[in-house]
Amino acid sequence: MTGRVLPYDVVGDGPRRALVLHNWFGDRTSFAPLRDHLDPAAGSWAFVDCRGYGEAIDVEGAYTMEEVAADAFAVADDLGWDTFSVVGHSMGGKAAQLMLLDAPERVRSLVGISPVPASGFPLEEESWNLFAGAEHEPGNRHTIIDNTTGGRYGDAWVSALVDRSVRRSSATAFRAYLDSWARGDFHERVREHPARVLLVVGAHDPALGREAMESTWLRWYPNARLTVLPDTGHYAPEESPKALADAMETFLAD
Repeated sequence: MTGRVLPYDVVGDGPRRALVLHNWFGDRTSFAPLRDHLDPAAGSWAFVDCRGYGEAIDVEGAYTMEEVAADAFAVADDLGWDTFSVVGHSMGGKAAQLMLLDAPERVRSLVGISPVPASGFPLEEESWNLFAGAEHEPGNRHTIIDNTTGGRYGDAWVSALVDRSVRRSSATAFRAYLDSWARGDFHERVREHPARVLLVVGAHDPALGREAMESTWLRWYPNARLTVLPDTGHYAPEESPKALADAMETFLAD
């Protein structure tokens, strides 16, 4: 698949290069709190908008994980990066694995932040209807965000994420990506993959926390390690940005 250079911006000019892919509910601005805690002298972090999100909200496409991966490679080429690491939050973590499979000689390591496994994310009918209905129902988005952060935040905090999600993503792209990240399954291709992987999850994330990582990623990637952030749900870049930055920078410095 041929990728397209999508809107991105770079923080830092250090030698450790990383492409950063956002989650289903947020464009690249969802990493704003994290960016303030990154050492610009140590790393170069390229934050990318997926098609249908942020500054790429009007860019049409198939809205699949394969397309996200191809577009991310196009950004890396635009930057002149031959090798780099990939950071993926939630659905971005699934696309990151496809990049590893497509070009293992270029992808040095992966960081998954509450990342979707290569097997997808099975949803029973009621849950599927909740997620699929979030295309047009902000209330569904509110319920999902509240649940995946352990119901620990007030309405204002959750509503701010919902509002950003509605404003900075197209409903068509939002719905189409769900099919790809939740139902696509390529876990047999990553089984026993030797890549270095850091998994960072929140202790209050009931969906993609420790148990989900132990039954998927940690079974398939022998060189994966897990960090659990104690005061965090599914949105570590916004809930615990400093702790996340510290964990990622330590990992990438190895």
